[in-house]
Amino acid sequence: MRSALECCHKGWGESIIIGVAPAGAEIRTRPFQLVTGRVWRSSAFGGVKGRSELPGIIDQYMKGEFALSDFITHTMPLEQINEAFELMHQGKSIRTVIHY
Repeated sequence: MRSALECCHKGWGESIIIGVAPAGAEIRTRPFQLVTGRVWRSSAFGGVKGRSELPGIIDQYMKGEFALSDFITHTMPLEQINEAFELMHQGKSIRTVIHY
């Protein structure tokens, strides 16, 4: 993450951190990297603001403007949950539904 920030252009470069880091994880850089105009941003859960944006997304779904089923790539029983995690780590699934 630090390398990505340091590669950004001075004055207007942005580095975007996507996802959630493990509990207790820290990121470090020299303050100079930020005072020269570089920006660190982050996004978790797609950047959706639950209270203000999620109701609109639900309305779109209810109107049939997009199909959630298009995002489900696998359906597995609870007994195969480890396989589901393996598919996720390999980048072979978008979303897996686990039935229990």
